[in-house]
Order: sequence, then structure tokens, then C-alpha cells
Amino acid sequence: MLDMKFVRENPDIVKQNLRNKFQEEKLPLVDEVIELDAKSRAAKQEADGLRAGRNTISKQIGTLMAQGKKDEAEELKKQVSANAARLAELEEQENELTEKVTKIMMTLPNIIDPSVPIGKDDSENVEVTKYGDPVVPDFEIPYHTEIMERFDGIDLDAAGRVAGNGFYYLMGDIARLHSAVISYARDFMIDRGFTYCVPPFMIRSNVVTGVMSFAEMDAMMYKIEGEDLYLIGTSEHSMIGKFINTIVEEEELPKTLTSYSPCFRKEKGAHGIEERGVYRIHQFEKQEMIVVCKPEESPMWFDRLWQNTVDLFRSMDIPVRTLECCSGDLADLKVKSFDVEAWSPRQKKYFEVGSCSNLGDAQARRLKIRVNGKDGKYFAHTLNNTVVAPPRMLIAFLENNLNADGSVNIPEVLRPYMGGKEKLIPTK
Repeated sequence: MLDMKFVRENPDIVKQNLRNKFQEEKLPLVDEVIELDAKSRAAKQEADGLRAGRNTISKQIGTLMAQGKKDEAEELKKQVSANAARLAELEEQENELTEKVTKIMMTLPNIIDPSVPIGKDDSENVEVTKYGDPVVPDFEIPYHTEIMERFDGIDLDAAGRVAGNGFYYLMGDIARLHSAVISYARDFMIDRGFTYCVPPFMIRSNVVTGVMSFAEMDAMMYKIEGEDLYLIGTSEHSMIGKFINTIVEEEELPKTLTSYSPCFRKEKGAHGIEERGVYRIHQFEKQEMIVVCKPEESPMWFDRLWQNTVDLFRSMDIPVRTLECCSGDLADLKVKSFDVEAWSPRQKKYFEVGSCSNLGDAQARRLKIRVNGKDGKYFAHTLNNTVVAPPRMLIAFLENNLNADGSVNIPEVLRPYMGGKEKLIPTK
């Protein structure tokens, strides 16, 4: 959420940002919120004056009564009553105006970083760098579920009977590989100085609206019926929520956390043939990383975070690339974002396996995460990034490590988590 003072003083910047994000329909909201804010501040100023005057008049009434000037005191009491009625009216007006201002402010997107490329949607995202040599083997690579089935490693039919579409059973070596990747990613991030965390898997609505936009919430979150709780779509939400309504001492920054959690997502809409199997699902597990830091340090942390994911995938010999998200593809709270994509030898193209975001002070402002600095209090900056998210990551792993005989190579870094196995041998 933007600072209202910034919007008030820089309406042209806010409007140009809306144009850059192709949200021209929101342009009238800028003038509307500035007008509502002016009325709100005027009502508050008048109300504050009446409250101050009430204290002064009360003292005058006491003095007059002590002097026996009852008639004059009664006149002042009438004024107090009139002022009280007006004060109640102003307080109601102020609450209504504040609510309207907040509602609009929650829909205005964050100011994007000047380096972000301008584009309408993800088709205009910009490739930054490639890591590793993408290889297409001289044998056919089956669809990922077919590879898993050769190891008796997946059961979608049973999952469909138990929970419906978008769920799965992972079995045997494939299930073990899934857990091995998560465990390796955990240790990888701990070795890079991050504190390991297992967060709550449900969060309250005030945390949800603090970390994401209303549109994202509606598209992603599962609500627990009858309770003020939502299943998390990603653990970054509950990890950032850990700092809600707190004041962090500046010398304690940065806060760097890495977390494991299951994630639950609605994944609304129709999906193409390449999104079958375990590519787009309602339940998955993920290792995540978040940073809470000083504003001047967030660009540096942004580069460190996405590089962590690149390094993790390269340690397993999976070619990847980074894409910078263009303005129209940025969620409203984001200042800047990179996607990390892994190479798919079967499709002969890259596909998304992680996303790194700098949200500036947007989440901190909504959640009231402040820093106690030497020059006073200010809002922290927050960042997040996917370390690894199997089972989607397993697609890239299986395709890039598949041999012509159907076996799958286990990279050296994963072998300690796989009982020392160097290869997975298919059962079919």
C-alpha cells in the first residue's frame, strides 16, 4: 500500500505508474482518494478542535459554578451538548471517510522500480541470463507422469477418488526423491545463513490482506468455513505475518528466514495439456525464503535471493534462466520481480519453477512492520523467493536426469538424502 502523503504530493507519478501497469481504469481513483483524504483530514481537524475546546469549557463551567454564576454555566453546558453532537457526527464521518480512503489505497499498485521493463503481460517479460547448457537428448522423453509411472511413483486415479482433480499420491522412489529435494533445499539455505522455520499453515484475514491484493486472495486462497482462517498458498505469507504489528530494532536487521510448508491453491480457470499431472495442482510442498531489511538494502537482497535459486538448480545440473517480469505482469504489491525457469528437454523450452519479488514497504505498511532506527521509526522492506517447489520441480529434475534406458541419475548433492543411490531404476 502506498503512503497517502506520497499520493497527495505526487499524483502524477501515481497516475503514470497506473499507465505503466496498464491499469488506466484506476486513474480516476487517484483524484477521488485525494479528495476523500482532504475531507477526512478536515473532519479530524475540526473534531480535534472540539475535543480541545471541550476540556477548556469544562474547566470554565467548574469555575463559574464555584463563583455561583449558574446561569452562565448552564449556557456553556448547552454549548458542550451541541459540540458533543457535532463531535459524534464528525467521528462517524471521519470513520466512513477513512474506510473509503483505505479501500481505494488497497487497490492502487506499488510504484514499480525504474528498471522494470514496460509491457502488458507475461508475453513481454525479458530474459536476463541463462545458466547451464540446455540439452535435448537423442531419445524421446515421455510426459512427466509417464516417467513417474515407470517407477510406480504416482497414482492420480486414487487421488481423484479421494480428493478430486488437482491432487496426487507420490509413491516409492519418486516420493523419496520429492522429500530429498525439500531436505536438500532446507540445508542449502541454512548453509547460506538463513534461519530455518516451520510456520503456521493457516493465517487470519488481516494477515492475508496485509501480504497480497484482493484479486490474488480471491484467485488463490481457500477459506476455512466459519472461522477467520485461510489455508496458506505459500509460506512467505505466514513468515512475513510473523512480524505483524511489531517494531524491530534496526541493528537486528536483516531478518532472513527459510521455511518449509505445504501450500494450498484454488488454481482457478482452464489449463492446457502441458499443465496436467503435477504441474498445476491444489496442494504441493515448498521451501521458501523471505527477508525483512532496511530499504536501502532491498535491491542487494533481491539479487541474492534469485541467485540462491539459480545456484540450487545448477547444483543439480538443471539448466535455468531468469526472466524479469514486465510492468503488466507484476502483482500490485511488487516493486520488481524475477521468475526462475528450468529447462524442459521434452518441450524444448523453459518453464517457471520459482519467483523472486521485492515488495518495497507495501507489505510492511499494511502489516505495520516498523523499524526503530537512529533517526526514528520507518517501515521495513520485505522480499520473498521460492527456493524450490516440488512436485513441479520434479518435472525438470526427471526430464534433465533421464537416461535412454529409463533410469534417472541422482546428482551427487542429493545422494545423502537418497540413501546413497546414484540412480533410480524403473520397475516397469
